[in-house]
Amino acid sequence: MGIATTRESDRIAASLGDIQEALPIFEPANNVCQAGVLFMLPALLSQGLLKGKAIYHRLKKGYYGLVSTLLLLAYMSLSRIKTPEQLKTCKVGELGKLLGLDRVPEAKCLRSKIDQIVSQGKAQEFNQSLSREWIKEEGTLYFYIDGHVRVYHGYGANLTKKYVSREKLCLSGTSEFWLNNELGLPYLVMTGELNEKLKDIINDKIIPALLEDTAGLISEEELANDATRPRFTIVFDREAYEPNFFKSLWEKHRIAVITYRKAVKDKWALEEFADYKAQVIGKEVNMSLAEKRVLLSDMEMREIRKLSDSGHQTSIVTTNEQIVIETVAGKMFSRWSQENFFRYMVQDYDLDRLIQYGVETIDPQKKVVNPSYKKLSYEIKKLREKQNRLKAKFYQIIEKNLDDDLEQMKEKIQQQAELQEKIVSYQIQIDEKLKVRKQTSYYIELKDMPADKRYNKLKTESKLFINTIKMIAYRAETAVANLLIPYYKKSENEIRMLVKEIIKSEADLIPDYSNKTLTVRLHSLSTPRANQAAKKLCNLLNETETIYPDTNLKLIYKIL
Repeated sequence: MGIATTRESDRIAASLGDIQEALPIFEPANNVCQAGVLFMLPALLSQGLLKGKAIYHRLKKGYYGLVSTLLLLAYMSLSRIKTPEQLKTCKVGELGKLLGLDRVPEAKCLRSKIDQIVSQGKAQEFNQSLSREWIKEEGTLYFYIDGHVRVYHGYGANLTKKYVSREKLCLSGTSEFWLNNELGLPYLVMTGELNEKLKDIINDKIIPALLEDTAGLISEEELANDATRPRFTIVFDREAYEPNFFKSLWEKHRIAVITYRKAVKDKWALEEFADYKAQVIGKEVNMSLAEKRVLLSDMEMREIRKLSDSGHQTSIVTTNEQIVIETVAGKMFSRWSQENFFRYMVQDYDLDRLIQYGVETIDPQKKVVNPSYKKLSYEIKKLREKQNRLKAKFYQIIEKNLDDDLEQMKEKIQQQAELQEKIVSYQIQIDEKLKVRKQTSYYIELKDMPADKRYNKLKTESKLFINTIKMIAYRAETAVANLLIPYYKKSENEIRMLVKEIIKSEADLIPDYSNKTLTVRLHSLSTPRANQAAKKLCNLLNETETIYPDTNLKLIYKIL
């Protein structure tokens, strides 16, 4: 039956279709590898991991069910096991003990279970149901929105090119648009199909979702009684800067914005700035700030500027009239928490990795910028660059001729004639291409593109499902890290390292079915201070009285 399979009767029953799934049964075990991940289980459950039971239907009859699959995927994310194939390098029997089973599924079986979940097409519903709970539980009224480009290096899909700031190149890829809070905790993710602008994604997808998720946080009566009160505030960078868009959000939905202002050329007098203390990602920061009223798109807004030590003035605009100047600046500069989130997720959770390969078609009626038009524009640009370089040489020669004698002037006139001929030649080519471009449509429907070059998209359902699991895992890891902060001196720089050490540590599993308990006894960590912090964590986790899913065993945490 394979390595580490000890529950033969359940496996035979599952193969015959006599049971829906194998239930967890824990046996005493010492030195279980990476059993420290069970210290994350109360946080995983509190973050809504098993809400998937209410969203997804049962899987086909078999040994592994929906709950064990969800738990395994969350454990894998926290343990930095990034693909089903990487399970081949792990001790499958040891990991199975964390699920109360004899072993974890092999890669092919796990992919089959993921396919059964993904085929139900409920990843967006799963994500949004969790975001609704998180937002209402945390009472969040400030939301950070940014895009993340997932670069594609394969050959099976024809994807549009996007500018990737971390690579400083235009590369094929897919854009994901994330919604986070001020501390970087994720709420929601939307996947783009083509080259959607951040403004359009906010307007068409994120705002409708947020209006639903924040319903009840601010009542209609409160909005009616205070004409300056926003329903909530969104924070983003210059990519979505458009004053008409800000005006529309306020007039239609009473949604305020905070963003950087573009195309600022003037400078304010230094005496207008004053010192303030602002909260940026939970830390107090001294800032030199000033504020004025500004009229943009026939709407009066607030403009706040931050003066840096170098004299640079960073301009921020907002339609939120109720927060003080230092709060506006603090909220804007807290946007870096989202950049830190992307960096951490890419490095530790392999955010950009695909879980399921394949492509899907896009609505053939959708319009995109015509590749032929783009190609012609690029060629015209290059021809003009070459022509301008020749013109520069031409005028340099004319200037030098003013001081030359007649013999030298004859030679220079010949050079001028040759350059003039080349300049005219380039102009003819430019005019021809301009004529062709004028007859070429700027936009084209996908169905009118050649079949071999027609844009498509990578499978999005599986990626969104795994993104949601990674969100839950990240939030659970953060929740445990926050519990440890008061008990760890170097928490600012090392707290996540301590959490990762706990996850990767060995532990003993001691079930007691008569008293209905499952004791997880963590082995000693690397330093006494880490052990002291872990002991405090055990006390906090024991207060939650968490029951292991699909059992009646209460988890008890200890450390050797």
